[in-house]
Amino acid sequence: MHDLDTALLRTFTVLAETGSFSRTAELIGRTQSAVSSQIRKLEAQLGVTLFVRTTRSVGLTAEAEALRGPAMDVLRLCDSLKAKAGSGELSGEVRFGAPEDFASQWLPDVLAGFARSHPGVRLHVECDLTRHLVRRYEDGALDVLIVKQKPGSHHPSAHLLWQEQLVWAGMPEWVLADGAVLPLVLSPAPCVYRARAASALDGAGRRWRDVYTSPSFAGMVAAVRAGLGVAVMPASALPDGLSALSSLPALEPADLAMIENPAAGPAARALAGHVRGMLARG
Repeated sequence: MHDLDTALLRTFTVLAETGSFSRTAELIGRTQSAVSSQIRKLEAQLGVTLFVRTTRSVGLTAEAEALRGPAMDVLRLCDSLKAKAGSGELSGEVRFGAPEDFASQWLPDVLAGFARSHPGVRLHVECDLTRHLVRRYEDGALDVLIVKQKPGSHHPSAHLLWQEQLVWAGMPEWVLADGAVLPLVLSPAPCVYRARAASALDGAGRRWRDVYTSPSFAGMVAAVRAGLGVAVMPASALPDGLSALSSLPALEPADLAMIENPAAGPAARALAGHVRGMLARG
């Protein structure tokens, strides 16, 4: 078989992400007919059908789903080789998004390491709720993002980094009388942590009420420290001064995943690879 053209692989990964020939053409700077021609050529080289086309949608075949990850790996390797063969320094801007709790715990070290390795890349970072970050990504405003996901219910483009154990966070001396309504400090709905709290308490028949709702992780920590209630937080990011409370129903875990735009360019792929290398735990 002839060697595969990476330009064809790049078009394939973008179309797999967008599900739209017109959007793919816009992102890679080609015409729709050129995109169609590239996909037909790749299908001929691979001997498989990659997309199921109808008048209204473009769907991936099972073969395409299986090839999507390896194709992204090939493109990352090619970008890395190009950088090493040239000046060795990437440039451009990467738009990165992450939830605030992740940003406060992990982001400084991750981004500092990337900045040292790639001083020519400008990073634009947004911290927000997962639902807002995903919307920004789907609008084309973010290149790489970290998201919280419910296990078994991921965004189609999300790749698992690790599964996070969740705990009930409260002040060490915090005590609730038997039968009393549990006061909760929560993020706005929809939120994976909020859903985990409701599921655990409702399943145990435990009464609860939200006494403080904030999109800010720092605001939630302040409310818990003030004794207003308890909150669901990642075990690996439990703030100083708060304790994991074992007297409440066990919480199901949450997934931390990464989404990257395959059309964003070498700098974005380099950041995604850096994040994956530093944070992936299995």
